[in-house]
Amino acid sequence: MGYSIVQKIIKNHLVSGEMKTGEEIALKIDQTLTQDATGTMAYLQLEAMEIDRVKTELSVAYIDHNTLQSGFENADDHRYIQTVAKKHGLKFSRPGNGICHQVHLERFGVPGKTLIGSDSHTPTAGGIGMLGMGAGGLDVAVAMGGGAYYITCPKVIKMNLVGALSDYVSAKDVILEVLRLLGVKGGVGAVIEYAGEGVKTLSVPQRATITNMGAELGATSSVFPSDENTYKFLKAQGREEDYTPLSADSDAVYDAEYTIDLSALKPLAACPHSPDNVKIVSELSGMKIDQVCIGSCTNSSLSDMLTVAAMLKGKTVHPDVSLSISPGSKQVYTMLAECGALADLIAAGARILECACGPCIGMGFSPKSAGVSLRTFNRNFLARSGTADASVYLVSPEVAAASAVAGVFTDPTTLGSAPKIALPERFTINDNLIELPASVEEAANVVVERGPNIKPIPKGVAPAKNLECELILKVGDNITTDHIMPAGAKILPYRSNVPKLSEFCFTVCDKEFPARAVAKGGGVILGGQNYGQGSSREHAALVPLYLGVKAVIAKSFARIHMANLVNFGIAPITLKNEADYDLIAEGDKIYIEGFADAIKDSESAMLINKTSGKKIPLVLSFSSRQREILLAGGTLNYTKAGAK
Repeated sequence: MGYSIVQKIIKNHLVSGEMKTGEEIALKIDQTLTQDATGTMAYLQLEAMEIDRVKTELSVAYIDHNTLQSGFENADDHRYIQTVAKKHGLKFSRPGNGICHQVHLERFGVPGKTLIGSDSHTPTAGGIGMLGMGAGGLDVAVAMGGGAYYITCPKVIKMNLVGALSDYVSAKDVILEVLRLLGVKGGVGAVIEYAGEGVKTLSVPQRATITNMGAELGATSSVFPSDENTYKFLKAQGREEDYTPLSADSDAVYDAEYTIDLSALKPLAACPHSPDNVKIVSELSGMKIDQVCIGSCTNSSLSDMLTVAAMLKGKTVHPDVSLSISPGSKQVYTMLAECGALADLIAAGARILECACGPCIGMGFSPKSAGVSLRTFNRNFLARSGTADASVYLVSPEVAAASAVAGVFTDPTTLGSAPKIALPERFTINDNLIELPASVEEAANVVVERGPNIKPIPKGVAPAKNLECELILKVGDNITTDHIMPAGAKILPYRSNVPKLSEFCFTVCDKEFPARAVAKGGGVILGGQNYGQGSSREHAALVPLYLGVKAVIAKSFARIHMANLVNFGIAPITLKNEADYDLIAEGDKIYIEGFADAIKDSESAMLINKTSGKKIPLVLSFSSRQREILLAGGTLNYTKAGAK
């Protein structure tokens, strides 16, 4: 039996465990990346582990999230990351150089390598044939220190692409179709591997759009073959020496297979408030819109921007619409300026933002009250835009551009022939905003600068012999990390300040939660299915730890968030019977006898609802390593105790 692409990469990086679906395995990590919303914690953890020099082939610290400097906090964090990177051997991508995933694809991605990043959209690198995975900052810190990255060996889902895209139908429509097919939980425990003749029709930037939004499926990663198109892209970036061909064996066996006919696709849109709430754009045609945002790590490549510029040339954005454009990197921005496309965008009335995540994480450009915003982004979770009652639709650059001019939702296939955009034979290459680290000898003299907003990391504690507390919050299905720990311009500056950040925890769901958690001395949270989907932000575990959360009980968990909970000593426990969710109410007194012993060596435990008298069986599905981490009160304590 042959191997899939995913299995080949895993096999070449396997440190321990067996390559069997569902088994815990440890992987050697070649590259890491961080961004500034999660990076400060990752580097504080790296320092706490007393690691002098990163041991990966390449580690890059990017500044792309907290770039709106309305106070000293973000600037202080940037300087901390810059100096800690210089001291510990990382490359540093300065503010303005671009979004981490776009820049990494352009300048650092290598087919066949492994990459983890403290950002859930790290699978973008799968567009170039890497196994890229989102992870919590602590897992990234461990990898930078030379440690392995532990995951459950994934299933592999083959997504067979046939045909070719029609005019005005793009890569965004491909991944929206996958989301329509599988849903936001359809990729949990799996890697999506793209194959088929249709793959050959897609450029690396198009493939990266598709792998980027694989994160919204809950997938561990997504990956494309490394082929002639990969070589063409790398050569245009002056990196042809990084090319390695990589494809699945003809007799590879997959856990599931689907086929998508690219030629049959139509422009699609994800409707509020979930990326899998997908409709055909023609069904939405004529709906009045207020705002259009083009960019993000999903759709900010040069080809996307050139397409938009060509569609807007000689036209004017509708007077009722505000249009923002965020180029994905300095390279993209520069080349738009060099060819005149930037002038076309400006002339049309687009507001050009810096090369950063920006509106995608609620960092400015929030819609008006009850506004309708079309975005080429990857998430449209409730209130993520910064406006609680806004309706956000996820669309392709083509739909976004057409609608911005018309002032209403517009199907671009009604506009005639689409502009033909080809990738350049050579990209403009200027890495002057990527700083190199100090040498080993020079590093001793580098002083790491820490602003007053950087506070110590909360410390996890070992589980109590018996767990007796109150259920301090009950939430429903598909709770995202944006629900648990919101982003946005008002909150992101406190990413390094957990005590301050705690004031915002779960306030999207319940404005009284932080105060109640403090008053009750912590407790337990109950969630529904797919608890913790979305971002890799470990603050969604760190802040509940600070507020005294001892365990989270749910119907099921998203992969990265479950790992983050374990990393900080919060037990993620599942209900044996999902119907028992209805037997616990917020405020109930709950009791688990032998809690610590159950974590140590049991697959089950019994929760007694002391308020109602009901008994509820629980499942403790942990690996032996995870049990040791929980008993130690988290990975930092576990690592300090000398665990390998």
